[in-house]
Amino acid sequence: MHLCHRFVGLSALLCLVFLLMPHAVLAARHQQRHATSRPAHHRREHHVRPHTARALRRARRHGTEAVRAAARSETQRVARGEDTDSSESASLNLPEEPLARMNLPPLRGSHESLVRQNERAEQDGLLRVKDDADLRTLRRQGSLVALPELASMRADSRLPANRRYCRVWTSQFLTDLARVHYQRFHKPLQINSAVRTIEYQRHLLHINGNAAPAEGDVASPHLTGEAVDIAKKGLTPSEVAWMRAYLLPLQTAGRIDVEEEFQQSCFHISVYKTYRTSRPEPAAPSKSSALVASGVR
Repeated sequence: MHLCHRFVGLSALLCLVFLLMPHAVLAARHQQRHATSRPAHHRREHHVRPHTARALRRARRHGTEAVRAAARSETQRVARGEDTDSSESASLNLPEEPLARMNLPPLRGSHESLVRQNERAEQDGLLRVKDDADLRTLRRQGSLVALPELASMRADSRLPANRRYCRVWTSQFLTDLARVHYQRFHKPLQINSAVRTIEYQRHLLHINGNAAPAEGDVASPHLTGEAVDIAKKGLTPSEVAWMRAYLLPLQTAGRIDVEEEFQQSCFHISVYKTYRTSRPEPAAPSKSSALVASGVR
């Protein structure tokens, strides 16, 4: 009987060892991986410089805060009149798959943003387009130009031909954006809306309760021809994240204002006249087109 108890106790002990052994092996492997990983000081990053491939490689690892830091730094450098590093195209070097995992926040609009867009248009001396006759006059004068006709960008087929127009600097912005986006994703962007008339905006208010007013301090920026809507429908999560990373520094630098709309599923973008004045004309197309779009030489 005593021997039998000993045998039972030994069997129980062996069973316990076999049960715990896999957990011990996993713990040992986990500890080994941490021991062989890079030291902490190798993982530290230096100050993120804006609009460089190096800064966006760091943004890939650090996510949203790195992009915001880059945008803040760019604003400070623009205010000081300094040039940024243009050795490589920042947008062309955005990471491939990790973009969708960076969790970049939406570029949400606000009442203050809408007021600012109207104030900037007034400062630039832009009047709201009253009706189709006014629209034709601005087109003849060259104040409004046709939307870019590119393989990398198309207008929504439902957009009437007489409203496929915008300001010159808005057209330049669209050309820059479409080019680097196409080089990155090999897909065209779609423009859902461009210039509108006060007459049409009043009609839109009756069928779309979310439409901006046709008059006042928060009138639709489309009425001046500065604003365009770029469709989000059909964009992959990586493309949406890429758009946010591309637009954020331009907005922080005061060259555009962005409102990411969800009911209409588009990027509403107001492009300011300063985009044209801060954008140098390149002698020939180069790889750094995204930096040219940001006014970086």
